[in-house]
Amino acid sequence: MLDKVIIANRGEIALRILRACRELGIKTVAVHSTVDANLKHVLLADESVCIGPPASAKSYLNMPAIISAAELTDASAIHPGYGFLSENADFAERVTQSGFIFIGPKAETIRLMGDKVSAIKTMKAYGVPCVPGSGDPLGLDNDENLRIAKEIGYPVIIKASGGGGGRGMRVVYNSTTLLQSINVTRSEALAAFSNDQVYMEKFLEKPRHIEFQVLADHFGNVIHLGERDCSMQRRHQKVMEEAPAPGISDSQRQQMGARVVEACRAVGYCNAGTLEFLYQDKEFYFIEMNTRVQVEHPVTELVTGIDLVKAQLMIAGGEKLPWSQSDIVLRGHALECRINAEDAKTFMPSPGPVRLWHTPGGPGIRVDSHLYSGYSVPPNYDSLIAKLISFGDTRDTAIARMRNALSEMVIEGIKTNTALHQEVLSHAAFQQGGLDINYLERRLGLK
Repeated sequence: MLDKVIIANRGEIALRILRACRELGIKTVAVHSTVDANLKHVLLADESVCIGPPASAKSYLNMPAIISAAELTDASAIHPGYGFLSENADFAERVTQSGFIFIGPKAETIRLMGDKVSAIKTMKAYGVPCVPGSGDPLGLDNDENLRIAKEIGYPVIIKASGGGGGRGMRVVYNSTTLLQSINVTRSEALAAFSNDQVYMEKFLEKPRHIEFQVLADHFGNVIHLGERDCSMQRRHQKVMEEAPAPGISDSQRQQMGARVVEACRAVGYCNAGTLEFLYQDKEFYFIEMNTRVQVEHPVTELVTGIDLVKAQLMIAGGEKLPWSQSDIVLRGHALECRINAEDAKTFMPSPGPVRLWHTPGGPGIRVDSHLYSGYSVPPNYDSLIAKLISFGDTRDTAIARMRNALSEMVIEGIKTNTALHQEVLSHAAFQQGGLDINYLERRLGLK
């Protein structure tokens, strides 16, 4: 078991990691920027080290500073959380080369799965269905690119090979705009990801976003923990998630889960990971893998009873998975609302001091947040300030509890998107379930 862990992140996920470490008797070191000295996990950690100014590039993305903090405090491992350096293969490599444990997969695995083209090729090789596409990065031969698009069939989508977070994507509906779209996406990809490789896929017009959670240890044991539905999105950013996904049968879950497990075992995957799919007309199509813990991991924890962050720590400490696939049984239903410090209508960020923070309660309610009354939300980082999670025996119960919780939650001093969640939960279409990824934007008049 690990004895001391550097928490190389901030906000709610940093606090989540700290609590998991405490349960396992692991000491914690919070690294933080100057503006984050009053974060809750920094105040609660056994030790803290300031690693730079507010700008992420000079603090949370500063690899030498984080590794130096590990050396200074004699830590044994580094947990990257999500975002920042969590899927940076160079960071994972530098951590291990410096003699510390990176709490995540190996650097070579992150590289393999972080590049979408190589990830798709790998999944195809192990029988995981993928969206029809170019397979390889697009070359500079215009005629060949036009031929590939015609063969796939319009509409197509051009994607950055090294992209993520909804960036580096462009939908093309006909050959007239194809070549220009490829060039523009290349330029954007180079600027955003330092990688101008792009590829082409069939554009599915009304898919759902379904993802499978996996856990794998150093001994070749791999299990999946069922699926999540993350289709409620705005500008490719998830707003609300749930588990299990409405309308996915046990046989579909078992079949796709088995393929996911086999593919992860074949590539030697280790630690927690998530395989993301588009789902349309009862068919799954792999799109990418996230080699880290997900923002939405709590919904899986509630329906399986497994603490994913503790599992990450145990695996990194060299322990075997204590569960086999037959132990994984999904019970009940869970929803998660991402509460952001932003205007519910304009989506403009709303940093500033929190005058009052009152958390909701009641059966089946969980709140993951670093907020407290008097805390000031800085303007330097992502606007996520809390995750409100509800659980019930049925989906209807989970929805009813979430609506109650949203009405009880009080955040004064800043604007939040709480009203958006309340509106979505009142929609008859949402209550029925099974909506596609474009639903929310259509409802908001953005499409």
